[in-house]
Amino acid sequence: MAAPAAAKRPYSQVPAAAAAEPNKWHRTAAAAAAPALMDAKPEPEPEQQDQPLLPGLPDHLAHLCLAPLPPRLMHAVCRPWRRLLYSPSFPPFLSLYAVLDDASTGPASGTGGLSFAAYDAVAGRWDDLPAPPMPSSPPRLWHPSFLSRRLPLQSVAAGGRLVLVAGSTQSLAPALPRPVVFDPGARAWRLGPRFPFAPRRWCAAGAARGRVFVAGGVGAGYDASDARSGATWDPASATAAAGWEPIRPMRDARFSRDAAEAVCAAGKVCMVSLRGRGAKEGAVFDLRAATWEDMPPGMLAGWKGPAAAVDETTIFVVDEERGAMSEYDWAGDRWRTVVESERLKGAAEMAAGGGRVCVAAQGGEKVVVVDVAPCRPSPPPPSRRWGAPAAAPRPRVWEVAAPPGKRVVSLHVLPRMARAE
Repeated sequence: MAAPAAAKRPYSQVPAAAAAEPNKWHRTAAAAAAPALMDAKPEPEPEQQDQPLLPGLPDHLAHLCLAPLPPRLMHAVCRPWRRLLYSPSFPPFLSLYAVLDDASTGPASGTGGLSFAAYDAVAGRWDDLPAPPMPSSPPRLWHPSFLSRRLPLQSVAAGGRLVLVAGSTQSLAPALPRPVVFDPGARAWRLGPRFPFAPRRWCAAGAARGRVFVAGGVGAGYDASDARSGATWDPASATAAAGWEPIRPMRDARFSRDAAEAVCAAGKVCMVSLRGRGAKEGAVFDLRAATWEDMPPGMLAGWKGPAAAVDETTIFVVDEERGAMSEYDWAGDRWRTVVESERLKGAAEMAAGGGRVCVAAQGGEKVVVVDVAPCRPSPPPPSRRWGAPAAAPRPRVWEVAAPPGKRVVSLHVLPRMARAE
């Protein structure tokens, strides 16, 4: 496939595997779904700027007619449709957002390599995000005293926004006194309200029902009450004064030793104190009852790597040693293997949305995409209800290369950025 002009593609390298993958993430008229990660089609010839979207129809009716179409089809047909596809007034498709580090630099780089980009699956390209406003002592990704380990910069996708919530300065103090928020529709960053507790790092952070969820962590110095506290905040609130809402304190301070993922599914926020196969502790916050409870033993035993939830319904985890992706069965308190692949070994970060699970692997040099939508359980047809159950289809797996010279630090699935096409 021919690629768009280099001037329109900030990062021009797109993997061949992605180019061959069909796009089935369609948008409905009521809400956005997600496109598959793929390469771009050849762009059509330039057309007149004043060409109507649909001849004989006013634009507001044409919007309604075009909304159900697959985004890739709209991108390929004509320039007016392509402009509409990226308009702030048109329902957005989903894109992959990444926090990036310079691959050519290491611990000495500090924050010099920190950047942000979004992968536009329809156009098959990475687009830079503007630089965010940072405090005078910005968060660092590396520290000379921890040469073998990257310092966590914790970020969350909530309410259709990318939110930076915690990081460490050069002196290993909390770097962010308030969240830093990117709005894809406005293509701009802003500062959120100050935390209701001391700024922190090494906390549990995630998204729950459109709200940022933060719990545990440690401030400039250890404080048991800070290490047990938590709060939620709606980054999409239209009220500028909307602030953080405290939640019930945790039972203990165990989530203050490392950055942890808070994964929401089935109305519960789940987290573990340690990734991998080592001894760990788990905690669950019931959103409806607003109480903390123990993690089911089967969930805790199988949580052996990064985790993410698809549309806040099903939790997926990747065993970073085996390269096996599993989904959690709430009723049976067990994990079911969905796919096992060499490409998933060494998984470091995960994000999910629109029926796809995206995994940063191979040291952040690539993103492995797993289409888990066909694996979701559905009622069997009448002819099979009394016979042997049909085997679940094997999920499709493909890759997207990181932007040239970059490594993926963390991943999120969010609506595409608005832009002038």
